Amino acid sequence: MSKLINLPHLADQVFGVPHYATRQIMDSVKSILVPRLQGMNVAPLEMALGPDESQETNEPQQSGGGVGVIPVHGILVPRRGQIVNMCTELNSYERIRGQLASLLNDPGIKEIVLDINSGGGAVSGCKELADYIYQSRSVKPITAIVNFSAFSAAYFIASACSKIIVSETSGVGSIGVILEHMEASKWEESVGLKFTTFSRGDNKNNGSPHEPLTELATSQIQAMIDGAYQTFTSSVAQYRGIDIDAVIGTQAALYFGQNAIAAGLADEISDPQSAINAIAAKYKPSPQQSSIQLRAAVMDQQARM
Repeated sequence: MSKLINLPHLADQVFGVPHYATRQIMDSVKSILVPRLQGMNVAPLEMALGPDESQETNEPQQSGGGVGVIPVHGILVPRRGQIVNMCTELNSYERIRGQLASLLNDPGIKEIVLDINSGGGAVSGCKELADYIYQSRSVKPITAIVNFSAFSAAYFIASACSKIIVSETSGVGSIGVILEHMEASKWEESVGLKFTTFSRGDNKNNGSPHEPLTELATSQIQAMIDGAYQTFTSSVAQYRGIDIDAVIGTQAALYFGQNAIAAGLADEISDPQSAINAIAAKYKPSPQQSSIQLRAAVMDQQARM
């Protein structure tokens, strides 16, 4: 089943708020959203739902052989992850945390793997999930397998894990913050719209899309970005045990393979399948049997991407 997306609400989540996301993620979302907000003649955007959304659980998609696998795929949002028609996969910090809690409480699970393929997402909720992962790795090992992207918010999460495994072509990094303000006053004027806003409090109307940014609004937005950046860089430095100046020195660059290890942003090089096989082998009497089971699990996850 499906339902139409609330576009104004979605716009509130995209514009005027900080993101731990790559430039490409921002552009891909805007390419879907902006034409519809402008009233262009495009097909309605629908959100694909499961058979019964109310029956959704926090159980991880795959687990077995003493290893639990949590997929961290697509754009990361604070709450409720779904598949969006004509856009991309969404996953929520709330859902990932619920899956993680389930595996931490499962006595049959000895190690947790985050299977990560994401260009990042929202600032809100990211730090809280990452701290939970960092605290939980003293309970059970939590390994991040970059399969094949862990950028921005996705790297924030990965950095909190016990270990980060990358392949030769896997990428990590983009340790930075981005925010876009959509100023629509000229377009509104061209179609005969005029918004008059009455407010009280100097900051109440900051960032309005119906007028150019004021100096006060600009300074307030930059302060918000600076705060989110400080949170990101200091957290990565803490989780990874590296100097914060080294984290800042990455300047939100992307690192692949051996360069990621040299920069202190990853620990080991392996292709994703070999990595999951090696982890499974530690917990099964028959490494061959566990390898076959988890190979099917990971293949199934990759087919969902």
